[in-house]
Amino acid sequence: MKAVSSMKHHAAPQRPEDERLPLGRTFAYGFQHVLTMYGGIIAVPLIVGTAAGLSQDDIAVLIASCLFVGGAATILQSYGVKFFGSQLPLVQGVSFAGVATMTAILSGGGGLQTVFGAVLVASVIGLVIAPFFAKIIKFFPPVVTGVIITTIGLTLMPVAANWAMGGNATADDYGSLTNIALAAGTLALVLLLSKLGNAAISRLSILLAIVVGTVVAALLGLADFSNVGSGAIFAFPQPFAFGWPVFDLAAIISMTIVILVCMTETTADILAVGEIAKTKVNSRRIADGLRADMLSSALAPVFNSFAQTAFAQNVGLVAITGVRSRYVVTAGGLIMVVLGLLPILGRLVAAVPTPVLGGAGIVLFGTVAASGIRTLAKVDYQDNMNLVIVAVSLAFGMIPVVAPTFYDEFPSWFGVIFHSGISSAAIMAVLLNLLFNHLKAGNPDRASVFVASPPRMVREDELTALQDGDSYQGGKLVAADGTEVPVVTAAQYQVVKEKLENGEIECVEDIRKICDEDTKH
Repeated sequence: MKAVSSMKHHAAPQRPEDERLPLGRTFAYGFQHVLTMYGGIIAVPLIVGTAAGLSQDDIAVLIASCLFVGGAATILQSYGVKFFGSQLPLVQGVSFAGVATMTAILSGGGGLQTVFGAVLVASVIGLVIAPFFAKIIKFFPPVVTGVIITTIGLTLMPVAANWAMGGNATADDYGSLTNIALAAGTLALVLLLSKLGNAAISRLSILLAIVVGTVVAALLGLADFSNVGSGAIFAFPQPFAFGWPVFDLAAIISMTIVILVCMTETTADILAVGEIAKTKVNSRRIADGLRADMLSSALAPVFNSFAQTAFAQNVGLVAITGVRSRYVVTAGGLIMVVLGLLPILGRLVAAVPTPVLGGAGIVLFGTVAASGIRTLAKVDYQDNMNLVIVAVSLAFGMIPVVAPTFYDEFPSWFGVIFHSGISSAAIMAVLLNLLFNHLKAGNPDRASVFVASPPRMVREDELTALQDGDSYQGGKLVAADGTEVPVVTAAQYQVVKEKLENGEIECVEDIRKICDEDTKH
């Protein structure tokens, strides 16, 4: 009985995301997640706080509040309770999608209280419609999810480049060779550590590279730790620290559009991390994830924070490290909560130079795009319009990236939705998939010239090597007597031909050995 119990105890989890790692590694990988998204989560309170005319101390309160709420939201999303949480390795944080809308509310005469009121009401609306929103999963086949995942990675690349240049475009050293060299050094260290045979070091390559990059930056005088000791050591986010929320109809309508964008992005991230973790994601799981997202967003204004969403950059971290455990992300959420309660630790993490984060970000965000490309490689493009779906959707996703002012003259509600490359690509991919793969009336019998499969043909000289009875089975050319006929490159053919003439080859196995040696070199 003891042996049976032991076997049950050590049995592999049924879902990859349920794997439990040793406590030390769990928190180490969790801290790596925090470092990956830290720059993104503090950017929103910095921008909004500055637009609202807040003092540095008040902005620090906003940052601590966003860390606290983001940590709590991450725990709810990754660990999950009944009806709330996708139970996937997804990190939650303040959504960047609402920055333009929130700054517009502030510039239009509304205060921070109006922003909080709009976020609260819009999030409750999102919470109500979450189950219906999740029903669209059947409209997310690989041709759609592949586009979305690829776009997530591509739209994040400007973020990584901006970090590598210094993060602050007004700074004197922005784009300097020093900043870029620091980013390049961090990138090189990530690649070097990933190359090492030790699996634990390889998985922690991002964290270790950031730590080493920060130490090097400090030795070169490029990291500033002078503010770490200033300010309070412990502080609990005070509910409604900036006053009670104000409810303005126009602001609520604008923010509701932002919430729909957040739900679209979170759905995309849930599907992306499900694909990367190789785990089943159904409409029920998406609904639970969206409910957690919207509940966190509705409670965020109470603790002086904003709408929450899943962070795409952390999806990249899951892809590059291969650590799919949701408990690792839960540990990261606990660390974020502690950072929100201990501003001194938050100030320490904030001292990590932005170029160091940029070097790591290049690998992370590029990995997300590569994961999307891998998904798109599974799509059938023969005699259908899938290539057009991919082409147009990716193009739409890239428009706001390459031309950020493209939608400036459009109605504000339209600009809010399509200013996000992820939302643009997702909406276009879903609509085109509906048009070509679900509403098939009017589709041509053969696809257009842009996507038609090229006709098969064989060169005449290639037929001379074939004999009657030859067949192609399982990727191998087999002669009539059942023996395999080696398939070689043009260069290998010349080598084999010379050795045949010199009498150095006696059997097929000799040809295979020559080809294997050539492949190794």
